[in-house]
Amino acid sequence: MTSLLIKNARIASEDNDDLLPADVLVENGIITKIGNDIEAESATRVIDGSGKILSPAMFDTHIHMREPGQEAKETIKTGTEAAINGGVTGVVLMPNTSPAIDSAAMVRTIYEIAERDSRIPVYTSGCITKEREGKELAGIDGMLQLGVKMLTDDGDAVPDMMLLKRAMEYASEFDCFFASHCEVLELSGPRALNEGKVSYKLGIQGTPACSEEICMDRDIRLAHATGARLHIQHVSSKIGMETIRWWKQMGAKVTAEVSPHHLLFNEEDIGNYDTHYKMNPPLRTAEDNVALLQGLKEGVFDIIATDHAPHTSFEKEQDFVSAPNGITGLETAVVSLFHHYINKGEFGWGLLVNRYSAEPRRMMGLDPVAIVEGGRAEFILFDPKGETTFSPDFMCSKSENTPFLNKTLDGSIDLVVVGDDILLQR
Repeated sequence: MTSLLIKNARIASEDNDDLLPADVLVENGIITKIGNDIEAESATRVIDGSGKILSPAMFDTHIHMREPGQEAKETIKTGTEAAINGGVTGVVLMPNTSPAIDSAAMVRTIYEIAERDSRIPVYTSGCITKEREGKELAGIDGMLQLGVKMLTDDGDAVPDMMLLKRAMEYASEFDCFFASHCEVLELSGPRALNEGKVSYKLGIQGTPACSEEICMDRDIRLAHATGARLHIQHVSSKIGMETIRWWKQMGAKVTAEVSPHHLLFNEEDIGNYDTHYKMNPPLRTAEDNVALLQGLKEGVFDIIATDHAPHTSFEKEQDFVSAPNGITGLETAVVSLFHHYINKGEFGWGLLVNRYSAEPRRMMGLDPVAIVEGGRAEFILFDPKGETTFSPDFMCSKSENTPFLNKTLDGSIDLVVVGDDILLQR
């Protein structure tokens, strides 16, 4: 029998922000005892958790792994190792690969690669339209039969409203939901940055927030009319957040996510054309930061998701308009949210566990993980007194396109456990 004892830790849960001081004994991958003064002799391995937080491991529903087709940026192997490095033990892949994940055959390919290369569960979404071209429905039936839960053309909105309505009418009878990247292309311009004072200063055509907000309202209206479940991805603006709040009050079956970068950064951070802050939807204003944080606290946002979007250094070193949108996020999310919010009393561990561990799993039809007797071990040990420097040597992702590169933040993930396996120990 293999056994692991974590001594003197403080246990986090989604139920509240209180941290329960206790020892935790894991035997054969199952938490068999939680209590005080568990004898060290009862375990084959003992880890001192004094001053540290034992939290359910995280789950990210918005990930770009780039495989197949763009393996120079990321692979399922390197991306899932980055996830483990950031305390994430389950991921949902977006289908904008090359070729796109728009058929049962492509779903099988992804799961075969994941079975071979990943130490954590990998799920994939499937396209709404073939090759994400917005012209013809993808092979939805076959993908659903293989367990796909999320349908999305992420990276683009579906421009044809009738086609999207047909997809919703067809698939709403099944156990699946739609996820919308909201954007009106006629308003987006070069998709470089927010339309406002910074875009005027830098001399680049910006993307107005209404490009996102108009499409958001459109997609929720279609879902409400057809009875479909809809998830709104990476909301970036105050009005967008209030649109979701209103539709929830109207009874729409809508959920929404906010990404750490839209909480933490805004257009002012772009400075002198820094492409580490270039993403789509773009960073908005400081006022939007405040509103999005409040929406997270109030539950307008159901989940946190990183939109992990790796790119090579060569690509990101192009001029601002030409450089691709997106930043990595799997390795930085937990530490950055702790550093900027939990450590400063903006919110507690209960909110983080709920929005970045429990609710994402529920959205995918999975049971959340919790640190309870009889439950499967799937947790991280976090040191609030530690530090993390996001150096190239620290990062497991193939790509380094993050604003946190070579920066040091408070907090560190010291241990990641899944079942019988210690996936990471520092």
